Amino acid sequence: MRFILSLLLTAVLGYILGIFLDWWSVALAAFVIALLYPQPPGKAFLSGFLAVFLLWGALATVMDIRNGHILATRMANLILQSPSPGLLIVITAVLGGIVGALSALSAAVLRYRKPARRA
Repeated sequence: MRFILSLLLTAVLGYILGIFLDWWSVALAAFVIALLYPQPPGKAFLSGFLAVFLLWGALATVMDIRNGHILATRMANLILQSPSPGLLIVITAVLGGIVGALSALSAAVLRYRKPARRA
């Protein structure tokens, strides 16, 4: 339950901060949520990655559909040497996911304590 809550809150806070700040605001959102809702580092990494991956993927897809795939196709031709806007959207989402994952992992490592061993 905490994983899903963390995922949703990271995506919502990342979207809200993205309205007012630059692209790096998703890292801030993932860090804050991972501090407020402590999880093991692996789960925090995965929730940060999935939240930002889904957020950036959805936002890039909506922007691509709104302009009729013109900009993404041109950028894919320029960068990837391939007229595939879908691949460019996936690459964008993966890069954003990595930013969110590393940020959430940083907060989790900062906060998380292993349970004490029983003798």
